[in-house]
Amino acid sequence: MLSLSKESTTTLLIVAGMLMSGVCNTILNKYQDMQCVEHCDDPDPTKRRYFEQPVWQTVNMFIGEAAVWVIYALQVLERRRQRLQSAYEEIPPSAVDHLDAIVKHPHREALTGRKSFLLWIPTLCDMTATTVMSVGLLFTSASVYQMLRGSVVIFTGLFSYLFLGRKLRRFEWFSLAMVVGGVAIVGLSSLIVPQNKPSGSNSAGNVTFDLMSLLGVILVLGAQLFTASQFVIEEKIMTHYHITPLKAVGFEGTFGLVSVLAAMPVLHLLLSKQSIYFDLSIGFHDVFDTPGVWKTGIFIALSIAFFNWTGLTITSRISATARSTIDACRTLFIWMVSLYLGWEKFTYVQLIGFIIMVTGTFIFNGVIRLPFDRLSAEESAPLLRPATPEEDRHD
Repeated sequence: MLSLSKESTTTLLIVAGMLMSGVCNTILNKYQDMQCVEHCDDPDPTKRRYFEQPVWQTVNMFIGEAAVWVIYALQVLERRRQRLQSAYEEIPPSAVDHLDAIVKHPHREALTGRKSFLLWIPTLCDMTATTVMSVGLLFTSASVYQMLRGSVVIFTGLFSYLFLGRKLRRFEWFSLAMVVGGVAIVGLSSLIVPQNKPSGSNSAGNVTFDLMSLLGVILVLGAQLFTASQFVIEEKIMTHYHITPLKAVGFEGTFGLVSVLAAMPVLHLLLSKQSIYFDLSIGFHDVFDTPGVWKTGIFIALSIAFFNWTGLTITSRISATARSTIDACRTLFIWMVSLYLGWEKFTYVQLIGFIIMVTGTFIFNGVIRLPFDRLSAEESAPLLRPATPEEDRHD
């Protein structure tokens, strides 16, 4: 019988929480898109209008990210309590304290004061990517949307090669080519087999819907350029400064929230006549006058906050290869839930594309080894690696 240590059991619970919150995030966003907000009682379904407010969904995301400040405040209070009791007994630090201690680099300058505003640059990339992806999600299924997001490894690898001077080994180039092929097949599947969606929301026939599905694929893929830029810029900043991950997420959530709220009036003046996506008045009423929308928004914000917290917590516990495995499981679960709810139809084309894309991602991250390349022991660390004596003292 398999016996797991306290460390391994805790890791499994955190991984399960990360998977559950990650799946809920995408599913709830798609569910929110399916909420009827106007003419819902009209017998003609083509006259009903559904929730299509990607800018407000971006606001929702940054609220979830900014919510980690609550966790950070609780951690500060906990540290103060520990200092008061340290004279009487030794109290082990929490998981987030342990993570914060690990990421501190004495030889790097702390990212504090005005320098914290450097995080505003990747935040703008994140804001753009999230808004564009939210538009793309309107026109494609939840599983295809999540699978296409996996293409970020392509752009991140290329940007790291071009701008960070990182050399890519043979198996990494090979894996990127596999991901490109897998993404192309997944995108093709959304055109061959249309998704099930509310009647009259965006389409007026199979031909138009196919064109809109293609637009959704292009938007989600294009958004990965901004996501990859965010990752590369963040890495560039972190090579010169150090900041605890919890504070970094909090800052980016706050900066993003301020940026979106400031941009909304400008977008309303410039683009509201061209698209209701940017109409501030319509968006406000769609959100707050429809219980299904604002209630779902609360759960989305909570799932994002919990996903960020669990993601930060397991960073110190598992390897990069394990994280890629977890993300693949997340995509698979989203697909399974979407099929169960009847939101989309199963297609072998999508399955083949998913397998190719995941295999390429696994090769790139070192989960699968090719015979002509070897990885270091650190890169191939197992998911439930044994705790070191130092970690035992922390946990």
